[in-house]
Amino acid sequence: MDQLYDRIGTSYARGRRTDPRWMSVITESLGDAESLVNVGAGTGSYEPADRDVIAVEPSAAMIRQRPEGSPPVVRAVAERLPVRSGVVDAALAVLTVHHWADWRRGLAELRRVAPLRVVLAYDVRRHLDYWFVREYVPEIADLERRRPSAPEIAAELGAERMIPLPLPWDFTDGVFPAHWRRPEAYLDPEVRRNCSALARCDPAAAERGLRRLRADLAGGRWRRRHQDLLDQREYDAGFRLVVSRD
Repeated sequence: MDQLYDRIGTSYARGRRTDPRWMSVITESLGDAESLVNVGAGTGSYEPADRDVIAVEPSAAMIRQRPEGSPPVVRAVAERLPVRSGVVDAALAVLTVHHWADWRRGLAELRRVAPLRVVLAYDVRRHLDYWFVREYVPEIADLERRRPSAPEIAAELGAERMIPLPLPWDFTDGVFPAHWRRPEAYLDPEVRRNCSALARCDPAAAERGLRRLRADLAGGRWRRRHQDLLDQREYDAGFRLVVSRD
C-alpha cells in the first residue's frame, strides 16, 4: 500500500477533503474516547481535533501532505502497530482496510490496542453495481472482488453496529463513487488519480471506458439512462461505519 500511495497519493490533500457530514457520524461513534490511534491515517482526513491522536501511516507521500500542527505520525503498517496493547481508548480506520496486505491480521491489531474500534469500509457488492463500473470500466470489478467487504469486516470484529453512510450529491471527499451525480468529474485526470480503484485499473481499460463516457455525455445518453439519479439528493454506494466494542 505505501508504494501505491507514494505513486498516486500526491494530491490527496486537495482531492480527498473531509466532508463534515461523515465527520459528525465518525465523531459521534467515537463517543467519549479521549485517545485513539488512527490507522492508515493518510493526510489526516476524519482525524478528530479534540482527542489525543497517534497517527499511523505507511506512505511517505501521504505523510508529507499532513497539515502543519497535525498529531504525531508513525510510519508503520496496520498489521504491526507500534502501540502497546490497550494503550488507547479507540482505534480508527477510515477507508484503509481494503488496502492492507493481511486485513484480518490488521483487524486483530485494532482489537489488541483498543477496546473500541471504528472502521469505515464499504460493501463491495454495492461498488460492483455502481454505474461507472457496470457500464464503463467493468474491469474494476476484478479488483473489487478481491477486497474485504464491510459485512466481512463487521463479522471479523464482532461489530455491534454497522451504520450506513450515504453519499450526498455534493460530497466533498473524492472517494470513487462520490461523483455519482456529477459524471463529468471522471474526465478530470486529477479526480481519477485520487480514486485508487481507477488508479490501479489497467490504463487501457480505463481509457476505453472514459471514451464511452465522454461520448455518452456529449450525446445525452448518460443523462437519459440515469435521469433517476438526477432527482436524488444522496446515493447509497455501500459505505458503512463499523463499530465494535469489547
